[in-house]
Amino acid sequence: MTRTPHGPQEDLYSGPLPWDIGRPQSAFLALAQAGAIQGRVLDVGCGTGEHTLMCAALGLDTTGIDLAPRAISAAQAKASERGLTARFLHRDALRLAELGESFDTVLDSLVFHVFGDDERAAYVDSLRAATKPGGRLFLLCFSDRQPGAGEYGPRRVTREEIAAAFADGWKLDSITAAAIDNTLIPDGVLAWLAALTRI
Repeated sequence: MTRTPHGPQEDLYSGPLPWDIGRPQSAFLALAQAGAIQGRVLDVGCGTGEHTLMCAALGLDTTGIDLAPRAISAAQAKASERGLTARFLHRDALRLAELGESFDTVLDSLVFHVFGDDERAAYVDSLRAATKPGGRLFLLCFSDRQPGAGEYGPRRVTREEIAAAFADGWKLDSITAAAIDNTLIPDGVLAWLAALTRI
């Protein structure tokens, strides 16, 4: 996860986090196994790098970006330990155009839902700048079907909000029910998995 509304980024990974599960999210692993993740890959809000390294293990040219320096350091250490080659950069998800690169596949695991209305449009513009025309975006986010809104966890997102956010410059291929694997709720958190194509 690339940013949080609480506290400085350098403190974000100073202790255990419920989404940092030491393996890829099941929804993204299934996409990788199905061959849906292809070409040059950008993992936005890569955290400690599990999705970036999953793609690197498939032989894909993969870059992970995150605002949290501790997360980037942890991801680089994992890559070294596993003998995998991947690039990890300390970058802001709202400023992906500054990379000066475009990617065939972009992964967003638990980033979209952290942005409020004021930043959501800027984030979608940023994603568009980093995705090649015809490239794919796969987005996993908290769903409004998950109970406890206002009590715990981030903002819940509706299918309609996803469709509206990506109405310009994207083709919405699918939005399906999914789960977010985590360390707190054994059956996972109810989520949406959206697949989009950059027009």
